[in-house]
Amino acid sequence: MTLAKIVYASMTGNTEEIADIVAEALENLGIEVEMEECTQVDASDFEDADICIVATYTYDDGELPDEIVDFYEDLKEVDLTGKIFGVCGSGDTFYDYFCKSIDDFEAVFLTTGATQGATKVRVDLAAEEEDIQNLEKFAKELVEAAGQ
Repeated sequence: MTLAKIVYASMTGNTEEIADIVAEALENLGIEVEMEECTQVDASDFEDADICIVATYTYDDGELPDEIVDFYEDLKEVDLTGKIFGVCGSGDTFYDYFCKSIDDFEAVFLTTGATQGATKVRVDLAAEEEDIQNLEKFAKELVEAAGQ
């Protein structure tokens, strides 16, 4: 069975909810899902997954959340050739660098040899109906990219 691993960072609960929406959509498509908070997992754990997903928020003015920095740095050292990846998360349009952490993770995934399976999804604060539809589409694109 195809395995998707979702690693997330969430301060207010918005990004955890985004990760939950993606996990449920993947499960509805017949994918096995493991979801873990970023401080509870190693970047090398993605080596066991077919689909690798990071859901993160962007802190302050475009910064990675403190709790996911180590994971981000470790991800640079992992070979994910043959894996499919996707990134999503939340931010606040009040700031100049809306959802910049998502862009940062997209860039580092591209150096790992993984293939981007879906367009990244940016959510302004909490997921609303249109965001939920975009996240469900994101999940479907990842599954299709994985050949399922």
